[in-house]
Amino acid sequence: QVQLVESGGGLVQYGDSLRLSCAASGRTFSTYAMGWFRQAPGREREFVASISGSGRFTSYADSVKGRFTISRDIAKNMMYLQMNTLKPEDTAVYYCATARVFGATATEQYQYSYWGRGTQVTVSS
Repeated sequence: QVQLVESGGGLVQYGDSLRLSCAASGRTFSTYAMGWFRQAPGREREFVASISGSGRFTSYADSVKGRFTISRDIAKNMMYLQMNTLKPEDTAVYYCATARVFGATATEQYQYSYWGRGTQVTVSS
């Protein structure tokens, strides 16, 4: 069983930065790929970023590439999403998740087995 808890969301202004954290429990944390997804009001949940089990590989949605950075600290069972140059269109609930994918990233929701409850990010213009 894996449990995930997100934190770090909040209300910021256009151009500001935020760092989201995801605390994970479970023996296989360092094995699985992990990812961040987001869901804005009235929209489907969408992929944001993913990182492989070792942290060697990362993937990003085109909309956040160059602004967001995903990372993980295996020793601390933590994953992070550094978000820079935030825009109003980044406003959403952000979820972290784990995928039973080894040695690669995972960009599709069906690949993910465990999800956190989410943290709200609101960017004002």
